[in-house]
Amino acid sequence: MLSEKKYFLFDIDGTLAVDDTLYEGSRELIDYIGTIGGRVFYITNNSVKSRKDYVEKFRRWGIDTKESQFMTASYATCRYLENNYKDKKIFVLGTPSFTEEVKSYGLTVTEQSEGDVDCVVVGFDRTLSYEKVEAACELLFRQEVDFIGTNPDLRCPTAFGFVPDCGGICAMITAAVDRVPKYIGKPNAGIIRLCTEQVNAKPEEVLVVGDRLYTDIACGIYGGVETALVYTGEAKKEDLASSEFLPDYTFDNIEKLYQEFRKSREGA
Repeated sequence: MLSEKKYFLFDIDGTLAVDDTLYEGSRELIDYIGTIGGRVFYITNNSVKSRKDYVEKFRRWGIDTKESQFMTASYATCRYLENNYKDKKIFVLGTPSFTEEVKSYGLTVTEQSEGDVDCVVVGFDRTLSYEKVEAACELLFRQEVDFIGTNPDLRCPTAFGFVPDCGGICAMITAAVDRVPKYIGKPNAGIIRLCTEQVNAKPEEVLVVGDRLYTDIACGIYGGVETALVYTGEAKKEDLASSEFLPDYTFDNIEKLYQEFRKSREGA
């Protein structure tokens, strides 16, 4: 039931905000969750920014957060790389922020295709160049080099529509090298656990909120918690008919979710 929820795991782009604009109702819902003794987490597949970057972005919106509230695809990828490529060389196709985040885990990073590279990691790269793509392809024609993507999202919402996201960039590389990456971000249910373990949350207390069926809603389903879909990003109402990932709740926007959640609590 909606009234039981205390811990909200929000996608950001297309759900709470677009570009640098916070949607109506986002701040109110976040504040209200705090007043009922709940906690908010942000489970974004955007690998452009580090967790520190997101804390600063939310501060500009007047919302105080801690790094531990952000479970980004870049953070989850860094944790995976730390566990599997600690003493190996990694080629990063990503923003300078993502590259620095990978390095902060004590990992060996290169942006050159020469040498003994063990893994190619692709993120949502707003600094993408054809030279980077060419270097990644050169490495991936070596079968011993692993191929990892931070997240499978094909496109990222913007104020004017969409731009290619990590999944879109990887699809271009896949078309050239005939290899599919291992994706670390949503819908991987590990993202859910990284949040709920911090607060010892019961499944019935958790709600995953997002705008994509195949990442956000799928992630909640795989994690064994309820989900809510908002129609301010990628998914449209007609998409539900052909999707295997169906949300427990749907709302036109985050403000409608806030109103219904508050009503459910006050009614209870």
